[in-house]
Amino acid sequence: RGKVKLIYIDPPFDSGADYVRKVNLRGTASAKLDGEDYSLGEQVQYTDIWANDNYLQFMYERFILLKELLSKDGSIFVHCDNRKMHHLRCLLEEVFGADSFRNEIVWIHQIMGGAHDKRFPKAHETIFWFAADEIKLQSQDSNVRVPFGEYVKNTMQQDDDGRWYYERRRMSRKATTEEAASKAHTRTYVDDPSKGTVATDVWGNMLSYQETSDEREGLDLYPTQKTTRLLTRIISAASTTGDIVLDCFMGSGVVAKVAQQLGRRWIGCDINKGAIQTTAKRLQTIIKEQIATTANDRQTSLIEDDEHTPVKPAQLSFSVWRVNDYDLHIQHNEAVELVAEHLGIQRIKSEGFFDGTRGKYWVKIIPFNHPLTPLDLDSIRSELSNRPSEERDVQVVTLGMELAAKAWVEQHNRNRPINRFHVIELRTDKKYGGIIKHEPAFADVSVSRGTRHGEACLIVEIVDVVSPSIVQRLNLDTSLFRAQIPEWRAVVDCVLIDTAYDGEVFNICLSDVPERKQDLCQGRYELPAPPLGSRVAVKIIDMLGEEIVVVSQI
Repeated sequence: RGKVKLIYIDPPFDSGADYVRKVNLRGTASAKLDGEDYSLGEQVQYTDIWANDNYLQFMYERFILLKELLSKDGSIFVHCDNRKMHHLRCLLEEVFGADSFRNEIVWIHQIMGGAHDKRFPKAHETIFWFAADEIKLQSQDSNVRVPFGEYVKNTMQQDDDGRWYYERRRMSRKATTEEAASKAHTRTYVDDPSKGTVATDVWGNMLSYQETSDEREGLDLYPTQKTTRLLTRIISAASTTGDIVLDCFMGSGVVAKVAQQLGRRWIGCDINKGAIQTTAKRLQTIIKEQIATTANDRQTSLIEDDEHTPVKPAQLSFSVWRVNDYDLHIQHNEAVELVAEHLGIQRIKSEGFFDGTRGKYWVKIIPFNHPLTPLDLDSIRSELSNRPSEERDVQVVTLGMELAAKAWVEQHNRNRPINRFHVIELRTDKKYGGIIKHEPAFADVSVSRGTRHGEACLIVEIVDVVSPSIVQRLNLDTSLFRAQIPEWRAVVDCVLIDTAYDGEVFNICLSDVPERKQDLCQGRYELPAPPLGSRVAVKIIDMLGEEIVVVSQI
Protein backbone atom coordinates (compact mmCIF):
# COMPACT_ATOMS: atom_id res chain seq x y z
CA ARG A 1 0.00 0.00 0.00
CA GLY A 2 1.35 3.38 -1.03
CA LYS A 3 4.46 1.88 -2.65
CA VAL A 4 3.59 1.43 -6.34
CA LYS A 5 5.10 4.08 -8.61
CA LEU A 6 3.34 3.15 -11.85
CA ILE A 7 0.14 1.27 -12.66
CA TYR A 8 -0.69 0.35 -16.23
CA ILE A 9 -3.89 -1.58 -16.90
CA ASP A 10 -5.42 -2.78 -20.15
CA PRO A 11 -8.80 -3.93 -18.78
CA PRO A 12 -11.72 -5.41 -20.73
CA PHE A 13 -13.24 -2.81 -23.08
CA ASP A 14 -16.87 -3.94 -22.63
CA SER A 15 -16.73 -5.08 -26.24
CA GLY A 16 -19.32 -7.86 -25.97
CA ALA A 17 -16.84 -10.58 -26.96
CA ASP A 18 -14.97 -13.52 -25.45
CA TYR A 19 -11.19 -13.17 -25.78
CA VAL A 20 -9.34 -16.42 -26.23
CA ARG A 21 -5.88 -17.80 -26.73
CA LYS A 22 -5.21 -20.60 -29.19
CA VAL A 23 -3.98 -23.77 -27.48
CA ASN A 24 -2.74 -26.96 -29.18
CA LEU A 25 -0.87 -30.04 -28.08
CA ARG A 26 2.85 -30.13 -28.84
CA GLY A 27 4.23 -31.97 -31.84
CA THR A 28 0.80 -32.67 -33.36
CA ALA A 29 0.57 -30.14 -36.18
CA SER A 30 -0.22 -32.82 -38.77
CA ALA A 31 -1.66 -35.60 -36.58
CA LYS A 32 -5.38 -36.28 -36.76
CA LEU A 33 -7.95 -37.65 -34.32
CA ASP A 34 -11.26 -38.58 -35.99
CA GLY A 35 -10.53 -36.05 -38.70
CA GLU A 36 -9.62 -33.27 -36.24
CA ASP A 37 -6.35 -31.79 -35.11
CA TYR A 38 -5.27 -32.44 -31.53
CA SER A 39 -6.48 -28.99 -30.59
CA LEU A 40 -7.52 -27.89 -27.14
CA GLY A 41 -9.52 -25.20 -28.88
CA GLU A 42 -9.71 -21.71 -27.56
CA GLN A 43 -8.92 -21.16 -23.89
CA VAL A 44 -11.06 -18.24 -22.75
CA GLN A 45 -8.85 -15.60 -21.12
CA TYR A 46 -11.66 -13.32 -20.06
CA THR A 47 -15.27 -12.70 -20.99
CA ASP A 48 -15.87 -9.11 -22.07
CA ILE A 49 -19.65 -9.31 -21.81
CA TRP A 50 -21.34 -7.19 -19.13
CA ALA A 51 -24.89 -6.45 -18.09
CA ASN A 52 -26.09 -2.87 -17.57
CA ASP A 53 -23.76 -0.97 -15.24
CA ASN A 54 -21.84 -4.00 -13.94
CA TYR A 55 -18.82 -3.08 -16.03
CA LEU A 56 -18.54 0.41 -14.57
CA GLN A 57 -19.03 -0.93 -11.04
CA PHE A 58 -16.33 -3.53 -11.74
CA MET A 59 -13.89 -0.81 -12.82
CA TYR A 60 -14.88 1.64 -10.07
CA GLU A 61 -14.10 -0.87 -7.31
CA ARG A 62 -10.70 -1.59 -8.82
CA PHE A 63 -9.83 2.09 -9.23
CA ILE A 64 -10.50 2.61 -5.52
CA LEU A 65 -8.17 -0.27 -4.63
CA LEU A 66 -5.47 0.87 -7.04
CA LYS A 67 -5.50 4.36 -5.55
CA GLU A 68 -4.61 2.83 -2.18
CA LEU A 69 -1.60 1.11 -3.74
CA LEU A 70 -0.18 4.17 -5.53
CA SER A 71 2.69 6.12 -3.97
CA LYS A 72 2.43 9.88 -3.41
CA ASP A 73 4.29 10.50 -6.66
CA GLY A 74 2.66 7.61 -8.54
CA SER A 75 0.84 7.39 -11.88
CA ILE A 76 -1.90 5.27 -13.40
CA PHE A 77 -2.33 4.65 -17.14
CA VAL A 78 -5.67 3.18 -18.25
CA HIS A 79 -5.90 1.75 -21.78
CA CYS A 80 -9.37 1.88 -23.34
CA ASP A 81 -11.24 2.51 -26.58
CA ASN A 82 -14.27 4.49 -27.69
CA ARG A 83 -16.85 2.20 -26.10
CA LYS A 84 -16.49 3.28 -22.48
CA MET A 85 -13.68 5.85 -22.47
CA HIS A 86 -15.98 8.72 -21.50
CA HIS A 87 -17.38 6.77 -18.57
CA LEU A 88 -13.93 5.61 -17.45
CA ARG A 89 -12.58 9.16 -17.44
CA CYS A 90 -15.46 10.24 -15.20
CA LEU A 91 -14.67 7.39 -12.80
CA LEU A 92 -10.96 8.23 -12.83
CA GLU A 93 -11.68 11.87 -12.06
CA GLU A 94 -13.98 10.87 -9.22
CA VAL A 95 -11.46 8.47 -7.63
CA PHE A 96 -8.15 10.21 -8.35
CA GLY A 97 -9.40 13.78 -8.70
CA ALA A 98 -9.86 15.94 -11.79
CA ASP A 99 -6.62 17.79 -11.00
CA SER A 100 -4.70 14.53 -11.36
CA PHE A 101 -5.45 14.30 -15.08
CA ARG A 102 -2.27 14.57 -17.15
CA ASN A 103 -2.93 13.38 -20.69
CA GLU A 104 -5.35 11.67 -23.01
CA ILE A 105 -2.86 9.78 -25.16
CA VAL A 106 -3.97 8.70 -28.62
CA TRP A 107 -2.28 5.50 -29.77
CA ILE A 108 -2.63 5.13 -33.53
CA HIS A 109 -2.66 1.48 -34.58
CA GLN A 110 -3.73 -0.51 -37.60
CA ILE A 111 -7.11 0.16 -39.17
CA MET A 112 -9.53 -2.25 -37.49
CA GLY A 113 -12.00 -2.41 -40.36
CA GLY A 114 -15.76 -2.11 -40.07
CA ALA A 115 -18.52 -0.77 -42.27
CA HIS A 116 -16.84 2.16 -44.06
CA ASP A 117 -20.12 3.23 -45.61
CA LYS A 118 -21.51 4.05 -42.15
CA ARG A 119 -18.48 5.55 -40.34
CA PHE A 120 -14.78 6.26 -40.61
CA PRO A 121 -12.69 3.15 -39.86
CA LYS A 122 -11.37 2.83 -36.32
CA ALA A 123 -7.59 3.34 -36.14
CA HIS A 124 -6.73 4.39 -32.58
CA GLU A 125 -7.17 3.63 -28.91
CA THR A 126 -6.93 5.91 -25.87
CA ILE A 127 -4.69 5.83 -22.81
CA PHE A 128 -5.67 8.04 -19.85
CA TRP A 129 -2.81 9.20 -17.63
CA PHE A 130 -3.61 10.37 -14.10
CA ALA A 131 -0.84 11.27 -11.66
CA ALA A 132 -0.12 13.06 -8.39
CA ASP A 133 1.26 16.60 -8.30
CA GLU A 134 4.70 15.24 -7.39
CA ILE A 135 5.04 13.29 -10.64
CA LYS A 136 7.87 14.21 -12.96
CA LEU A 137 7.91 13.16 -16.59
CA GLN A 138 11.24 11.50 -17.42
CA SER A 139 11.53 13.69 -20.50
CA GLN A 140 15.25 13.06 -21.09
CA ASP A 141 14.84 9.28 -21.40
CA SER A 142 15.50 8.22 -24.99
CA ASN A 143 12.39 6.00 -24.94
CA VAL A 144 10.22 9.06 -24.32
CA ARG A 145 11.72 11.15 -27.11
CA VAL A 146 11.13 11.14 -30.86
CA PRO A 147 13.23 12.50 -33.75
CA PHE A 148 12.69 16.07 -34.89
CA GLY A 149 10.53 16.59 -37.97
CA GLU A 150 12.02 17.29 -41.36
CA TYR A 151 11.33 21.03 -41.14
CA VAL A 152 13.17 21.32 -37.81
CA LYS A 153 16.07 19.23 -39.06
CA ASN A 154 16.45 21.40 -42.15
CA THR A 155 16.40 24.65 -40.17
CA MET A 156 18.67 23.51 -37.34
CA GLN A 157 21.73 25.77 -37.01
CA GLN A 158 24.26 27.07 -34.49
CA ASP A 159 24.59 30.59 -33.15
CA ASP A 160 27.87 32.43 -32.57
CA ASP A 161 28.34 30.62 -29.24
CA GLY A 162 27.96 27.20 -30.83
CA ARG A 163 24.49 26.54 -29.39
CA TRP A 164 22.00 24.63 -31.56
CA TYR A 165 18.62 26.18 -32.35
CA TYR A 166 15.84 26.19 -34.88
CA GLU A 167 13.25 28.80 -35.79
CA ARG A 168 9.50 28.29 -35.89
CA ARG A 169 7.63 30.77 -38.08
CA ARG A 170 4.31 32.26 -37.10
CA MET A 171 3.24 32.05 -40.70
CA SER A 172 3.37 29.48 -43.47
CA ARG A 173 5.86 31.44 -45.61
CA LYS A 174 9.40 32.51 -44.91
CA ALA A 175 9.62 35.66 -42.80
CA THR A 176 10.81 38.87 -44.45
CA THR A 177 13.63 40.96 -42.95
CA GLU A 178 11.09 43.26 -41.34
CA GLU A 179 9.06 40.36 -39.94
CA ALA A 180 12.16 38.70 -38.59
CA ALA A 181 13.16 41.97 -36.91
CA SER A 182 9.70 42.22 -35.35
CA LYS A 183 10.10 38.67 -33.98
CA ALA A 184 7.53 37.08 -36.27
CA HIS A 185 9.35 33.84 -35.57
CA THR A 186 10.38 31.94 -32.47
CA ARG A 187 13.89 30.68 -31.82
CA THR A 188 14.10 27.43 -29.87
CA TYR A 189 17.40 26.18 -28.45
CA VAL A 190 18.15 22.47 -28.04
CA ASP A 191 20.96 20.72 -26.19
CA ASP A 192 21.60 18.01 -28.74
CA PRO A 193 19.73 17.71 -32.07
CA SER A 194 20.43 13.98 -32.20
CA LYS A 195 18.33 13.38 -29.07
CA GLY A 196 15.14 14.66 -30.67
CA THR A 197 12.22 16.08 -28.71
CA VAL A 198 9.67 14.85 -26.20
CA ALA A 199 6.82 12.84 -27.74
CA THR A 200 3.42 14.52 -27.98
CA ASP A 201 0.17 12.92 -26.78
CA VAL A 202 -0.40 11.35 -30.22
CA TRP A 203 1.67 8.19 -30.65
CA GLY A 204 1.82 6.90 -34.18
CA ASN A 205 5.44 5.84 -34.56
CA MET A 206 5.20 2.35 -33.11
CA LEU A 207 3.87 -1.07 -34.03
CA SER A 208 0.27 -2.01 -33.50
CA TYR A 209 -1.15 -5.38 -32.43
CA GLN A 210 0.93 -7.11 -35.09
CA GLU A 211 3.99 -8.09 -33.09
CA THR A 212 7.31 -8.94 -34.64
CA SER A 213 8.03 -12.66 -34.90
CA ASP A 214 10.67 -12.72 -32.16
CA GLU A 215 8.21 -11.27 -29.63
CA ARG A 216 5.73 -14.08 -30.16
CA GLU A 217 8.06 -16.99 -30.90
CA GLY A 218 6.95 -20.03 -28.94
CA LEU A 219 4.18 -18.18 -27.08
CA ASP A 220 0.44 -18.63 -27.37
CA LEU A 221 -1.18 -15.70 -29.15
CA TYR A 222 -3.21 -13.17 -27.20
CA PRO A 223 -5.70 -11.24 -29.35
CA THR A 224 -5.21 -7.86 -27.61
CA GLN A 225 -1.51 -8.10 -26.69
CA LYS A 226 0.12 -4.66 -26.71
CA THR A 227 3.55 -3.98 -28.15
CA THR A 228 6.84 -3.75 -26.31
CA ARG A 229 7.55 -0.27 -27.69
CA LEU A 230 4.27 1.09 -26.35
CA LEU A 231 4.90 -0.20 -22.83
CA THR A 232 8.56 0.83 -22.96
CA ARG A 233 7.58 4.46 -23.52
CA ILE A 234 4.98 4.44 -20.74
CA ILE A 235 7.20 2.77 -18.13
CA SER A 236 10.20 4.93 -19.07
CA ALA A 237 8.12 8.12 -18.88
CA ALA A 238 6.65 7.69 -15.41
CA SER A 239 9.13 5.58 -13.41
CA THR A 240 12.84 5.11 -12.79
CA THR A 241 15.13 2.17 -12.08
CA GLY A 242 14.03 0.20 -9.02
CA ASP A 243 10.46 1.55 -8.93
CA ILE A 244 7.49 -0.82 -8.62
CA VAL A 245 5.25 -1.29 -11.68
CA LEU A 246 1.84 -2.98 -11.33
CA ASP A 247 -0.40 -4.56 -13.96
CA CYS A 248 -3.53 -6.25 -12.56
CA PHE A 249 -4.84 -7.34 -15.99
CA MET A 250 -1.57 -9.05 -16.91
CA GLY A 251 -2.62 -11.10 -19.94
CA SER A 252 0.49 -12.15 -21.86
CA GLY A 253 2.87 -10.35 -19.47
CA VAL A 254 4.27 -7.62 -21.71
CA VAL A 255 4.25 -5.09 -18.85
CA ALA A 256 6.19 -7.43 -16.56
CA LYS A 257 8.60 -8.23 -19.39
CA VAL A 258 9.35 -4.58 -20.19
CA ALA A 259 9.62 -3.66 -16.50
CA GLN A 260 12.15 -6.47 -16.01
CA GLN A 261 14.16 -5.28 -19.00
CA LEU A 262 14.16 -1.68 -17.76
CA GLY A 263 15.36 -2.54 -14.26
CA ARG A 264 12.03 -2.00 -12.51
CA ARG A 265 10.42 -4.14 -9.87
CA TRP A 266 7.01 -5.38 -10.90
CA ILE A 267 3.78 -7.08 -9.80
CA GLY A 268 1.46 -8.84 -12.24
CA CYS A 269 -2.00 -10.25 -11.52
CA ASP A 270 -4.43 -12.28 -13.58
CA ILE A 271 -7.35 -14.60 -12.94
CA ASN A 272 -6.38 -16.97 -15.74
CA LYS A 273 -3.76 -19.72 -15.46
CA GLY A 274 -2.95 -19.37 -19.15
CA ALA A 275 -1.85 -15.79 -18.55
CA ILE A 276 0.42 -16.86 -15.69
CA GLN A 277 1.88 -19.63 -17.83
CA THR A 278 2.61 -17.36 -20.80
CA THR A 279 4.06 -14.60 -18.59
CA ALA A 280 6.29 -17.02 -16.69
CA LYS A 281 7.75 -18.38 -19.93
CA ARG A 282 8.35 -14.87 -21.21
CA LEU A 283 10.10 -13.83 -17.99
CA GLN A 284 12.23 -16.97 -17.77
CA THR A 285 13.65 -16.19 -21.19
CA ILE A 286 14.38 -12.55 -20.26
CA ILE A 287 15.95 -13.39 -16.90
CA LYS A 288 18.08 -16.14 -18.42
CA GLU A 289 19.49 -13.62 -20.89
CA GLN A 290 20.06 -11.07 -18.11
CA ILE A 291 21.93 -13.59 -15.98
CA ALA A 292 24.19 -14.43 -18.91
CA THR A 293 24.77 -10.73 -19.63
CA THR A 294 25.54 -9.98 -15.98
CA ALA A 295 28.04 -12.83 -15.79
CA ASN A 296 29.86 -11.53 -18.90
CA ASP A 297 29.89 -7.87 -17.86
CA ARG A 298 33.36 -6.37 -17.90
CA GLN A 299 34.35 -2.74 -17.64
CA THR A 300 35.80 -1.88 -21.02
CA SER A 301 36.78 1.74 -20.36
CA LEU A 302 37.74 4.00 -17.49
CA ILE A 303 34.78 6.27 -18.21
CA GLU A 304 31.35 4.65 -18.12
CA ASP A 305 29.08 5.35 -21.09
CA ASP A 306 25.67 5.56 -19.41
CA GLU A 307 23.83 5.73 -22.71
CA HIS A 308 25.11 2.35 -23.89
CA THR A 309 25.51 0.59 -20.53
CA PRO A 310 22.86 -2.15 -20.17
CA VAL A 311 20.29 -1.51 -17.44
CA LYS A 312 20.93 -3.68 -14.41
CA PRO A 313 17.87 -5.78 -13.53
CA ALA A 314 16.18 -5.06 -10.20
CA GLN A 315 15.82 -8.82 -9.61
CA LEU A 316 16.77 -12.08 -11.27
CA SER A 317 13.92 -14.23 -9.97
CA PHE A 318 10.18 -14.07 -9.41
CA SER A 319 7.54 -15.93 -7.43
CA VAL A 320 3.97 -16.98 -8.20
CA TRP A 321 1.29 -16.57 -5.52
CA ARG A 322 -2.17 -18.06 -5.67
CA VAL A 323 -4.63 -15.91 -3.76
CA ASN A 324 -7.87 -17.68 -4.61
CA ASP A 325 -9.18 -21.01 -5.89
CA TYR A 326 -9.15 -20.03 -9.55
CA ASP A 327 -8.54 -23.64 -10.63
CA LEU A 328 -12.32 -23.87 -10.44
CA HIS A 329 -12.90 -21.02 -12.90
CA ILE A 330 -15.43 -22.22 -15.51
CA GLN A 331 -17.83 -20.43 -17.80
CA HIS A 332 -21.14 -19.36 -16.29
CA ASN A 333 -23.35 -21.29 -18.71
CA GLU A 334 -21.44 -24.50 -17.89
CA ALA A 335 -21.81 -23.82 -14.17
CA VAL A 336 -25.57 -23.23 -14.46
CA GLU A 337 -26.17 -26.55 -16.22
CA LEU A 338 -23.90 -28.42 -13.81
CA VAL A 339 -25.53 -26.97 -10.71
CA ALA A 340 -29.04 -27.33 -12.11
CA GLU A 341 -28.51 -31.04 -12.65
CA HIS A 342 -26.90 -31.56 -9.24
CA LEU A 343 -29.49 -29.64 -7.20
CA GLY A 344 -32.52 -30.64 -9.25
CA ILE A 345 -33.35 -27.12 -10.38
CA GLN A 346 -36.34 -26.76 -12.68
CA ARG A 347 -35.24 -24.54 -15.57
CA ILE A 348 -37.77 -22.02 -16.93
CA LYS A 349 -37.05 -20.84 -20.47
CA SER A 350 -39.26 -17.77 -20.19
CA GLU A 351 -37.52 -16.53 -17.03
CA GLY A 352 -35.03 -13.76 -17.75
CA PHE A 353 -33.40 -13.23 -14.35
CA PHE A 354 -33.52 -16.29 -12.13
CA ASP A 355 -31.91 -19.57 -13.18
CA GLY A 356 -34.96 -21.66 -12.28
CA THR A 357 -36.99 -22.91 -9.34
CA ARG A 358 -36.35 -25.54 -6.71
CA GLY A 359 -39.51 -26.50 -4.90
CA LYS A 360 -40.98 -23.31 -3.44
CA TYR A 361 -37.77 -21.29 -4.00
CA TRP A 362 -36.44 -19.16 -6.80
CA VAL A 363 -32.81 -20.03 -7.56
CA LYS A 364 -30.08 -17.57 -8.58
CA ILE A 365 -26.62 -18.96 -9.49
CA ILE A 366 -23.81 -16.44 -9.01
CA PRO A 367 -21.00 -16.64 -11.63
CA PHE A 368 -18.13 -18.71 -10.28
CA ASN A 369 -15.43 -16.22 -11.27
CA HIS A 370 -16.05 -14.23 -8.08
CA PRO A 371 -17.43 -14.82 -4.58
CA LEU A 372 -20.87 -13.64 -3.56
CA THR A 373 -20.84 -9.88 -2.91
CA PRO A 374 -23.39 -7.36 -1.60
CA LEU A 375 -23.66 -6.06 -5.17
CA ASP A 376 -24.95 -9.48 -6.32
CA LEU A 377 -27.49 -9.49 -3.50
CA ASP A 378 -28.58 -5.93 -4.30
CA SER A 379 -29.35 -6.96 -7.88
CA ILE A 380 -31.56 -9.83 -6.65
CA ARG A 381 -33.38 -7.54 -4.21
CA SER A 382 -33.88 -4.98 -6.99
CA GLU A 383 -35.39 -7.66 -9.23
CA LEU A 384 -37.79 -8.75 -6.48
CA SER A 385 -38.85 -5.14 -5.89
CA ASN A 386 -40.04 -5.09 -9.51
CA ARG A 387 -42.30 -8.06 -8.70
CA PRO A 388 -44.47 -6.72 -5.84
CA SER A 389 -46.72 -9.80 -5.81
CA GLU A 390 -43.79 -12.23 -5.51
CA GLU A 391 -43.58 -13.84 -2.04
CA ARG A 392 -41.21 -16.75 -2.64
CA ASP A 393 -37.81 -16.98 -0.99
CA VAL A 394 -34.61 -17.17 -3.01
CA GLN A 395 -31.81 -19.74 -2.89
CA VAL A 396 -28.51 -18.15 -3.88
CA VAL A 397 -25.93 -20.66 -5.17
CA THR A 398 -22.34 -19.46 -5.05
CA LEU A 399 -18.72 -20.53 -4.91
CA GLY A 400 -17.36 -18.44 -2.05
CA MET A 401 -18.88 -15.53 -0.16
CA GLU A 402 -17.51 -12.25 1.14
CA LEU A 403 -17.98 -11.49 4.86
CA ALA A 404 -19.92 -8.38 3.92
CA ALA A 405 -22.33 -10.52 1.91
CA LYS A 406 -22.95 -12.78 4.90
CA ALA A 407 -23.80 -9.77 7.07
CA TRP A 408 -26.04 -8.42 4.27
CA VAL A 409 -28.06 -11.66 4.17
CA GLU A 410 -28.48 -11.77 7.96
CA GLN A 411 -29.71 -8.17 8.04
CA HIS A 412 -32.07 -8.71 5.09
CA ASN A 413 -33.64 -11.84 6.53
CA ARG A 414 -34.05 -10.22 9.94
CA ASN A 415 -36.23 -7.47 8.53
CA ARG A 416 -38.35 -9.37 6.01
CA PRO A 417 -40.97 -12.09 6.53
CA ILE A 418 -40.97 -12.93 2.79
CA ASN A 419 -38.40 -12.96 -0.01
CA ARG A 420 -35.74 -14.24 2.35
CA PHE A 421 -32.35 -15.28 0.98
CA HIS A 422 -30.82 -18.73 1.60
CA VAL A 423 -27.20 -19.18 0.51
CA ILE A 424 -25.83 -22.51 -0.76
CA GLU A 425 -22.02 -22.26 -0.76
CA LEU A 426 -20.89 -25.17 -2.91
CA ARG A 427 -17.48 -25.64 -1.30
CA THR A 428 -18.62 -25.74 2.33
CA ASP A 429 -22.30 -26.74 2.33
CA LYS A 430 -22.52 -30.11 4.10
CA LYS A 431 -25.61 -31.23 2.21
CA TYR A 432 -25.04 -29.87 -1.29
CA GLY A 433 -21.29 -29.25 -1.38
CA GLY A 434 -18.72 -31.34 -3.24
CA ILE A 435 -20.22 -30.83 -6.67
CA ILE A 436 -17.39 -28.60 -7.89
CA LYS A 437 -13.96 -30.06 -7.49
CA HIS A 438 -10.72 -29.80 -9.35
CA GLU A 439 -8.93 -32.99 -10.38
CA PRO A 440 -5.23 -32.11 -10.55
CA ALA A 441 -2.79 -33.42 -13.12
CA PHE A 442 -0.23 -36.00 -11.99
CA ALA A 443 3.10 -37.35 -13.19
CA ASP A 444 5.36 -40.36 -12.73
CA VAL A 445 8.92 -39.05 -12.30
CA SER A 446 12.05 -41.07 -11.57
CA VAL A 447 14.95 -39.32 -9.77
CA SER A 448 18.19 -41.25 -9.17
CA ARG A 449 21.95 -40.87 -8.90
CA GLY A 450 24.22 -42.15 -11.63
CA THR A 451 27.57 -41.52 -13.29
CA ARG A 452 28.53 -39.56 -16.37
CA HIS A 453 32.09 -39.58 -17.68
CA GLY A 454 33.18 -41.14 -14.42
CA GLU A 455 31.59 -38.45 -12.24
CA ALA A 456 28.44 -38.59 -10.13
CA CYS A 457 25.36 -37.05 -11.68
CA LEU A 458 21.65 -36.70 -11.07
CA ILE A 459 19.29 -38.42 -13.50
CA VAL A 460 15.72 -37.17 -13.79
CA GLU A 461 13.39 -39.09 -16.08
CA ILE A 462 9.72 -38.33 -16.61
CA VAL A 463 7.91 -41.61 -17.23
CA ASP A 464 4.35 -40.39 -17.69
CA VAL A 465 2.13 -37.31 -17.37
CA VAL A 466 -1.67 -37.30 -17.24
CA SER A 467 -3.69 -34.09 -17.41
CA PRO A 468 -7.39 -34.68 -16.66
CA SER A 469 -8.18 -31.15 -17.84
CA ILE A 470 -6.76 -31.88 -21.29
CA VAL A 471 -8.42 -35.29 -21.47
CA GLN A 472 -11.75 -33.67 -20.62
CA ARG A 473 -11.20 -30.82 -23.11
CA LEU A 474 -10.67 -33.39 -25.91
CA ASN A 475 -13.84 -35.23 -24.84
CA LEU A 476 -11.99 -38.51 -24.37
CA ASP A 477 -11.84 -40.97 -21.52
CA THR A 478 -8.37 -41.74 -20.19
CA SER A 479 -8.02 -45.13 -21.92
CA LEU A 480 -8.98 -43.73 -25.33
CA PHE A 481 -6.68 -40.77 -24.79
CA ARG A 482 -3.81 -43.21 -24.15
CA ALA A 483 -4.59 -45.13 -27.30
CA GLN A 484 -4.83 -42.10 -29.54
CA ILE A 485 -2.09 -39.92 -27.96
CA PRO A 486 0.53 -42.28 -26.50
CA GLU A 487 3.24 -39.59 -26.26
CA TRP A 488 2.90 -37.86 -22.88
CA ARG A 489 5.22 -35.08 -24.01
CA ALA A 490 2.45 -33.79 -26.30
CA VAL A 491 0.55 -32.43 -23.28
CA VAL A 492 3.61 -30.86 -21.58
CA ASP A 493 4.50 -27.23 -22.21
CA CYS A 494 7.73 -27.06 -20.20
CA VAL A 495 9.78 -28.78 -17.47
CA LEU A 496 11.67 -27.01 -14.67
CA ILE A 497 14.04 -28.63 -12.15
CA ASP A 498 15.37 -27.42 -8.77
CA THR A 499 18.07 -29.66 -7.28
CA ALA A 500 18.06 -27.95 -3.86
CA TYR A 501 14.39 -27.31 -3.17
CA ASP A 502 13.65 -25.88 0.28
CA GLY A 503 9.90 -26.32 0.09
CA GLU A 504 9.16 -22.64 -0.44
CA VAL A 505 11.29 -21.05 -3.16
CA PHE A 506 11.68 -22.85 -6.49
CA ASN A 507 15.11 -21.97 -7.94
CA ILE A 508 15.38 -23.12 -11.53
CA CYS A 509 18.56 -25.11 -12.13
CA LEU A 510 17.39 -26.51 -15.46
CA SER A 511 14.58 -25.40 -17.74
CA ASP A 512 13.32 -27.31 -20.76
CA VAL A 513 11.11 -24.94 -22.75
CA PRO A 514 10.85 -26.00 -26.41
CA GLU A 515 11.11 -22.99 -28.70
CA ARG A 516 8.61 -24.13 -31.32
CA LYS A 517 5.13 -25.58 -30.90
CA GLN A 518 5.99 -28.73 -32.83
CA ASP A 519 9.00 -29.46 -30.58
CA LEU A 520 8.75 -31.74 -27.54
CA CYS A 521 10.39 -31.68 -24.15
CA GLN A 522 13.35 -34.05 -23.73
CA GLY A 523 11.92 -35.98 -20.78
CA ARG A 524 15.30 -37.24 -19.53
CA TYR A 525 17.87 -34.96 -17.90
CA GLU A 526 21.33 -35.35 -16.42
CA LEU A 527 22.54 -32.70 -13.98
CA PRO A 528 25.49 -32.30 -11.59
CA ALA A 529 24.81 -34.41 -8.52
CA PRO A 530 23.69 -32.40 -5.46
CA PRO A 531 24.77 -33.46 -1.94
CA LEU A 532 23.16 -36.54 -0.44
CA GLY A 533 19.91 -35.72 1.31
CA SER A 534 19.02 -32.92 -1.10
CA ARG A 535 15.41 -32.47 -2.17
CA VAL A 536 14.93 -32.43 -5.93
CA ALA A 537 11.77 -30.78 -7.25
CA VAL A 538 10.51 -31.30 -10.80
CA LYS A 539 7.83 -28.86 -11.98
CA ILE A 540 5.84 -29.87 -15.07
CA ILE A 541 3.42 -27.41 -16.69
CA ASP A 542 0.86 -28.72 -19.17
CA MET A 543 -0.50 -26.89 -22.21
CA LEU A 544 -3.41 -25.44 -20.21
CA GLY A 545 -1.18 -24.02 -17.49
CA GLU A 546 -1.75 -26.79 -14.93
CA GLU A 547 1.29 -27.29 -12.70
CA ILE A 548 2.60 -30.55 -11.27
CA VAL A 549 5.41 -30.50 -8.70
CA VAL A 550 7.07 -33.81 -7.81
CA VAL A 551 9.58 -33.69 -4.93
CA SER A 552 12.10 -36.48 -4.27
CA GLN A 553 14.85 -36.76 -1.67
CA ILE A 554 18.11 -38.38 -2.76
